[in-house]
Amino acid sequence: MVNFRPLSSLAGYLIDSLEEKSPHSQEERRITVNPIVTKFAFWYEKLRNAMEFREDEVILRNTIERILKRRLLLGGTGKTTAKPLVKELLWARYLPENDIGESVAQRVEETIDLYLSLRLRVLAKYKFSESAINDWTYDLMSADIQYILNPKRPKELIANFMFHVLKDDVAIEEESTETKNAQVFIAVRRTFARDDLAFLRYHLFCQYFGRLTAKTLDYTVEHFVEGYREIHKQMNYIGRERVYTYVKRRTAAFFIFEDILGIDKENLKTILENEESLKEVVFEACEVRYKSISARVRTAIIRSVIFILLTKVAFAFFVEGTYEKIFYGHVIWSSIIINTSIPPLLMIIVGLLIRTPGQENSERIFTYITRLLYDEDPVLGNKLLISKPRTEKGFVTAFNILWLLAFFLSFGAIIYTLFQLHFNLISQAIFVFFLAIVSFLSYRISLLANVYRVGEKQGIGTLFVDFLFMPVIRVGRKLTQGIQRINIFLMLFDFFIEAPFKFLFAFFDQWFYFLHGKTEELE
Repeated sequence: MVNFRPLSSLAGYLIDSLEEKSPHSQEERRITVNPIVTKFAFWYEKLRNAMEFREDEVILRNTIERILKRRLLLGGTGKTTAKPLVKELLWARYLPENDIGESVAQRVEETIDLYLSLRLRVLAKYKFSESAINDWTYDLMSADIQYILNPKRPKELIANFMFHVLKDDVAIEEESTETKNAQVFIAVRRTFARDDLAFLRYHLFCQYFGRLTAKTLDYTVEHFVEGYREIHKQMNYIGRERVYTYVKRRTAAFFIFEDILGIDKENLKTILENEESLKEVVFEACEVRYKSISARVRTAIIRSVIFILLTKVAFAFFVEGTYEKIFYGHVIWSSIIINTSIPPLLMIIVGLLIRTPGQENSERIFTYITRLLYDEDPVLGNKLLISKPRTEKGFVTAFNILWLLAFFLSFGAIIYTLFQLHFNLISQAIFVFFLAIVSFLSYRISLLANVYRVGEKQGIGTLFVDFLFMPVIRVGRKLTQGIQRINIFLMLFDFFIEAPFKFLFAFFDQWFYFLHGKTEELE
């Protein structure tokens, strides 16, 4: 007997939207690149991306931003930047070959000019920090261009579905519905879409102003400060992490939901309305995701080690070695070896401790997905109520003292151990610097391994780790964020190494087509 269950109205609307075919672009000339140049550019980008530790979901946007900065810094425009930008992305295989037409490059050109115009008009109209408006311009422009080149329509539809499912499960005491919805929206974008700061700014900007066009430009300029302040307020809302944690614990079900919605479209509704068939595909999707964890963790570990080695360790060798040569007359190799070996060793330990979810986790995911598909008002676990903090001042003081104690215990134990190993002050500073960064990267990798786990198990071990290691991890996050913002090495690399390389790629790309044309003339 077939266990037939009709889809809810919201789930049915999502399925119908996914089944709608995107309009085919009219036949037009495609932007092509030379396959020989593509091979070199592809491996160059692999090396360049290893120098920055970023999520896979934001690498394309970050690359677009990097290219824009390089090409616009010296007075570039949409006309001089758009097509070379698209070609660079095609060279590096960020975009499918022969998939981008001239009309798409034209849209990119118009978008670049729109944001450059927005920047100039905002600076002329308001007393705005130029560095702040530059950051926003590149964030918004690069995100908008990514959606032109790679719309990711299914991902966006499911993210929107996730927001509508979860927004009524969160309540924030003494706050407006707009604030609550904004916080759920941000949490969904961070957890499911894996948006970085630039993408978050872009999506909130679009929620406030709509997508920037020639028609909306005047309104956006007129109300830019209001929108900027509102977005800044929502991005820094005091209760944002509680909403984020609540949404994150439900995200695994939506990742698996995304997978099953990507199966054979012709039989999709038949499978989804049959609970036995649904359970089979859900468990298969869970197994595939679980098996991918090891590969993703291994990749993240390799990228993290390369990130540290290429951008930090060389500098540490120079500073520590020079200091020891001046003050001790020789290099103390024991401290340098320890400073160099601890990062990869810690990464390996993290990899060995990672455990994939089991059958019980798949059962919970299946339960959540049945609610998403069949319930008119799906509820995924307990609802969240954020009340106004009413902690007594005495407790606040006690909590702050405990937090400071955790800092002293964590860093005190590390520094005491280093003194026992006869590390000098410079060696100690470098060790703590690297340990903090690697601890944060290791923590990020452990989160990556648990992304498909529903719920969270809190035990004595978890509390112990949080108390002693969270101070080190938080310092590592601050250091990593600061390094990513101000990385002189990467800035010099982009302008003095990348720019000449890309010039050579462009030269040979055109040269090969010139030779091909001459060959055709002989036929």
